[in-house]
Formats: sequence, structure tokens, C-alpha cells
Amino acid sequence: MNSLSTFIDFFKNNEIISAKIFGIIQFVFILSVISLFFKILNSIVKKITVKKCSLQIQHIIDKGIRYAGFAVMVLTVFHRLGIDIRALLGAAGIAGVAIGFAAQTSISNIISGLFVITERAFRINDVIEVEGTIGTVQSINLLSVILKTFDSQYVRIPNETIIKANLINYSQFPYRRVKTELGVAYGTDLRKLEQILVSVAKNNAFIIDDPAPSILWTSFSTSSIDLTLMAWTKIEDFVNLRNSLFVEIDERLKQENIEIPFQQLDIHIKGNQTITVPECEQSNSQRQSIEVVNASCE
Repeated sequence: MNSLSTFIDFFKNNEIISAKIFGIIQFVFILSVISLFFKILNSIVKKITVKKCSLQIQHIIDKGIRYAGFAVMVLTVFHRLGIDIRALLGAAGIAGVAIGFAAQTSISNIISGLFVITERAFRINDVIEVEGTIGTVQSINLLSVILKTFDSQYVRIPNETIIKANLINYSQFPYRRVKTELGVAYGTDLRKLEQILVSVAKNNAFIIDDPAPSILWTSFSTSSIDLTLMAWTKIEDFVNLRNSLFVEIDERLKQENIEIPFQQLDIHIKGNQTITVPECEQSNSQRQSIEVVNASCE
């Protein structure tokens, strides 16, 4: 009891210290109320927008409320410290001119970001390709778009680049076409081959019936007759169909004794001459086979 009385007497006799401590407690309480208010506001807005707005709009509203709450707290701190906000705004206006020249790229990205958001060419969780980079959209911000590539790399693309570049959205439509290109040896029964490939595609578990699989004959190349097998599938099954078709086509062509040729070059030598082919040329990436044929002298 004596220690408590001493503690109370200390504050009674030191009004300045008591006022400062009370002011700090009051200040912390005000900031806590402001923070709680904006958290409740954010929660209410999320419940309203979750069914009516897209995911990127929800993120933008969420960030807007957070920034507004932070701004109110900063203004409250300035007011409690007796700082004239109008003087700060005047100084900020002068500094803003200088900063504006140095921040032209950022301003351009912000303006581009507004176009990206309003145009809605893609959404969060869509798979897009920009300048050769393919990934899943993680967030759409005022300055940039964040992608996560298929090998888990973090990619930040400025909004100005998004606006200027050709963009491919692989998630825009529910279905996607899988193209499998291959070549067969000359002399192959093309009508029979077409029936075989269409049959393989139709029996695949990941294919959809409409549109039906089709064959496009593309060219008579040096060593093969080239074609493209086209089949449609759901977006989520694209990789599964592509991989399974490769294996199934290879197995079926082997069963039917249909040859998929590799590039072959025949060299005819005049006279009884011998050519030594370097080892590196005999095993290149294109599996090129060089046959040296001894021809009779002319």
C-alpha cells in the first residue's frame, strides 16, 4: 500500500509528467481507433465487392483503403506534434515539380496501369505471355504486373511494357487447341495415316469431341511429308494432352511400321575417292546422317 501511495503522490506532485503520459496514452488510443476503423471498413468493403468485382479491383480497393488509413494516421501525428500541414503541402508542391521530371517513367507506368485495370485484358490467376515471358498473374498494381513463371520465378513487368507489347492471354477462353507437328517418310499411305492419327486423338482421355481432331498437311520437305495434328482440350488439360499425344502417336506409328524419318543427305562422289567425315558432324543435334556413295567415273 505504501508503494502504491508513493506512486500516486508522485504523479499528483508532477503534473507535467502526468499530462505527458496521459497525452501519449490518448495519442496511442486515437491511432488504435483509426486503425480499427479502417480495418472494419476494409472488411465490410471486401464482403460487398467479393461477388460484384473482379479480383484485381478488390486488390486495388484494399490497397486504397490501407493507404487512406495510413494517410489519416500520418496527418493525426502531424496535428498532435503541432506541425502546420498547409506549410508542408506548399513545400511538397514546389518539390513535386522537381520530382515530377525525375519520375516520368513512374507516372507513365501509373497511367498505363489505369488502362490495364480498366481494359481488363487479363485477370489475376490468368496465364499470359508478354515479350516471351509466360506466367500466372499474381497481382495487378498501378506500376507493374507480377507474374509467377512455371518454374517459380518472380517476374515484374512494368505497366508501360504491358500496354506497348503484344500480349497473349491463354486463359481468356475455356478451351485451347493443341498442335502436334510431325513428318512421315515418303511412300507412306497418307489416307491410312490420317485415320490412325485422328483415331489416336479421339481415344485420348483429355480431348473434347467438339471441335473434332483434324489433320493439316503442311509441306513436302527434303526428307519427309510434314503434317500437323490439331485437337482441342480444356485449358487445365493442355499439358496433359500434349504430352500424352506425343507418347501415344509414337507407340501407334511403331505398331503400324510407319517411319518418322530424320534428315538424311546423300553425297555422290565422282571417281574412287574417300571422304572422311569428322566425328562432330556425324552426331549433330539434328541427327543428320551422311551417306557416302561411291559412284562410277564419268
